[in-house]
Amino acid sequence: MDPRVQQFMAMIKAKNPGENEFHQAVQEVAESLIPFIEDNPKYKHAKILERIAEPERTIIFRVPWLDDKGEIQINRGFRIEMNSAIGPYKGGLRFHPTVNMGILKFLAFEQVFKNSLTTLPMGGGKGGSDFDPKGKSDNEVMRFCQSFMTELFRHIGADTDVPAGDIGVGGREIGFLFGQYKRLKNEFTGVLTGKGIEWGGSLIRPEATGYGATYFAQEMLSTRGESLKGKTVCISGSGNVAQYAIEKVTDMGGKAVTSSDSDGFIYDPKGIDKDKLAFIMELKNVKRGRIKEYAEKYGVEYFEAKRPWGIKCDVAMPNATQNEINGDEAKTLVKNGCICVSEGANMPSTPEAVEVFINAAILFGPGKAANAGGVATSGLEMTQNSMRLPWSRTEVDEKLHTIMKNIHSTCVKYGTKENGFINYIDGANIGGFVKVANAMIAQGVV
Repeated sequence: MDPRVQQFMAMIKAKNPGENEFHQAVQEVAESLIPFIEDNPKYKHAKILERIAEPERTIIFRVPWLDDKGEIQINRGFRIEMNSAIGPYKGGLRFHPTVNMGILKFLAFEQVFKNSLTTLPMGGGKGGSDFDPKGKSDNEVMRFCQSFMTELFRHIGADTDVPAGDIGVGGREIGFLFGQYKRLKNEFTGVLTGKGIEWGGSLIRPEATGYGATYFAQEMLSTRGESLKGKTVCISGSGNVAQYAIEKVTDMGGKAVTSSDSDGFIYDPKGIDKDKLAFIMELKNVKRGRIKEYAEKYGVEYFEAKRPWGIKCDVAMPNATQNEINGDEAKTLVKNGCICVSEGANMPSTPEAVEVFINAAILFGPGKAANAGGVATSGLEMTQNSMRLPWSRTEVDEKLHTIMKNIHSTCVKYGTKENGFINYIDGANIGGFVKVANAMIAQGVV
């Protein structure tokens, strides 16, 4: 490791002990940025990297709520307001038992760069709770969301901090959260994105992350004269991002052959067509069942407690969660002929996996670039809310497609090496950094 990176990371680890995911995210960015900063002393003098790695505000609060048995349950709520140099804090809420400070700081830090890359005026933030919506009744989820928002509402606002959904926070949860915010503030404002289309939401928002990661894969492939047409694609996850990645891959002529959840994955060599995808959507969004039921219905293989990266494919799209592809799995993907990885989740590849992909010189789109379509469309939802004017599905999809092309162009601009290889990690990190850093310098020491 570069001694300058080592020194910087020693400081980060001393100030943020035990927050391993945050350390991982900061180190990946520091490895790209520290050489760039050395060549651009104004960023070094202003200590931009040190400032950008420190949240502007960290909020932790208690969330008591009543379950259906009449018993009081207590969870912990968080909001990390990381950086507001280019706009109000923007980033999702995650409800999952694994949620802790380190995970949310990593996500908020990534969000700063991702939001900058979209070119929209959005800062970076993230939040959530260790509450698990799985297995809870609608009424229990509602009572939790109302209690959570009763504290959070005082810290957010349309021009301050605009949360969205993430793992465990879908349309149901956003509805309950928005209803409580409206009740407490006595105003109808675009303070949350991912809202229902009838009450301020944007068309294409549910599809945006999966569509965007697919558009980004197509852009990467085009640099080598390839396309998704005829390609076999391994997709992890079965939630929002995975569902719409499957849909868009199919639309673009590819064949998605896997889907997974926390229990295991299914492998359908014939491909997950529109009818099969409709089954997954009903299973996951309405029945809240397990992906194993797909294997039972369609007579395909189910691999319990495994991930899909041993399946032979041309393109891999990890859409589930952080660190879901390790070094050995990355080697297997490359050995099996995978030429492109487009990350629909946040930091789904471990550092060892990333090293394998870069050394093999395959196309590797990191999450902060490849999955930025979700937050980009949230930004478009904010614009529509401010204008009090909805856009058509076609308009939003065209804007999303254009944003993903622009993000790709930024990555190419800052990530192309002397030998012509495009390091999308360097491209995304440097491209996302420059806009935020220049704004921070312009605004002084704040």
